[in-house]
Amino acid sequence: MRVLAVIVLCLLLGTCSPHLNVLEQVQNAGVIKVVTRNAPTTFYQGPEGPVGPEYELARGFAEFLGVELEIYTLDGAAPLLPEVAAGRADVAAAGLIVTPARQSRLSFGPVYRRVTPQLVYRQGTPMPRSLEQVLGGRLEVAADSSHAEMLEEMRLTLPGLTWLERPAADVQELLARVAGGETDYTLADSTAVLINRFFYPDIRPAFDLGEPQPVAWAFRTQDRSLLDAAERYFDEVIASGRLAEIMDRYFGHTERFDYVGTRTFLQHVEVRLPRYRAWFETAAAEHGLDWRLLAALSYQESHWNPRAVSPTGVRGMMMLTQRTAESMGVDDREDPEQSIRGGARYLRKVIERIPERIPEPDRTWMALAAYNVGYGHLEDARRITQGRGLDPDRWPHVRDSLPLLTQERWYRHTRFGYTRGWEPVRFVDNIRRYYEVMAWITADPTGTAGAAGP
Repeated sequence: MRVLAVIVLCLLLGTCSPHLNVLEQVQNAGVIKVVTRNAPTTFYQGPEGPVGPEYELARGFAEFLGVELEIYTLDGAAPLLPEVAAGRADVAAAGLIVTPARQSRLSFGPVYRRVTPQLVYRQGTPMPRSLEQVLGGRLEVAADSSHAEMLEEMRLTLPGLTWLERPAADVQELLARVAGGETDYTLADSTAVLINRFFYPDIRPAFDLGEPQPVAWAFRTQDRSLLDAAERYFDEVIASGRLAEIMDRYFGHTERFDYVGTRTFLQHVEVRLPRYRAWFETAAAEHGLDWRLLAALSYQESHWNPRAVSPTGVRGMMMLTQRTAESMGVDDREDPEQSIRGGARYLRKVIERIPERIPEPDRTWMALAAYNVGYGHLEDARRITQGRGLDPDRWPHVRDSLPLLTQERWYRHTRFGYTRGWEPVRFVDNIRRYYEVMAWITADPTGTAGAAGP
């Protein structure tokens, strides 16, 4: 009778019923367990909590299912798959490349982006143009990775190809080793190279290895119920433009890369930023801002030089005009603390002019554009955006419209007329890059989030 009672209780609670599929088990438990890895291309602890493209997609999936999200990290990609296969995680969401070997163990889907594997070398060393030129060099990849699989296939036609597989290594570690000269080459996905060159400016892609490869989530193979739900969810986020917004948020600002500028920025983060960090933190807290964003804005304006002066007369850490400084209560624009406080106050004022219906981070990016070019020109660009049949409340659409303010056929119909519309685009793009680098550098090194609500 006791055994029967236990079985009945399990059936009622839905915790051990063999008749429930994976989706039903997740919904009955009220939580979906997602395993990922700690990286700027996937998931990390940002200034305000968990961030990253995989985190945002996983959080949206939890909301779609009506459950809470429990997300945790492991080092590298290889340990993620056994977590799913053993049922300890429901999904692996970590920018995983779909390979035949992986498909033999787990189900993958849906494909939501594609990346190209690239051979990476260090600037200042000879650039190889083929794998044959890599022979004899030190090539390292992560053990049990998609790149190790790729090299095994390539060795069939290039028997002399050798490499070292590093257990538990992630792409950041391997790229850091190339940048530091500890090894000669590694393989990395194109997106990882784009992001990580802002942390390791000496890395360079030498050439592509094959065609773009699909990226998808991994699920258990017992049934397709959770995978089918994920496909419905991705259909929605693609149709709504949400996927494009997430991809733009994390990767849209990586197109332009300045080697000298990036190295200089990293040096200034180490040497100059500590002198002013406390003032950035205090001023940001006073006005409800992220200090890293305020510091990124200041770096774009002055490279954290309190005596910076432009040809037009703006000056100081935040490059305030005389009129703006006076209105913000700044007596001495070259006093770094006063400038930072005045800049924070002014940025908050600009943000408050942006309609509240515009979601973050689009509202902040538009405020930064207005900080640079003026609120009137931003509004002109938003009207042009609407006239083009696009969404004036989305930064990627407004970003595309701002340069049109240089063309007479567009600006002659606006209230404020011509302006160099490409400048606020570059201004915001640069700040986003500086902000992301500082957010990653100052992130929680454990990268764990425990449980997070949907």
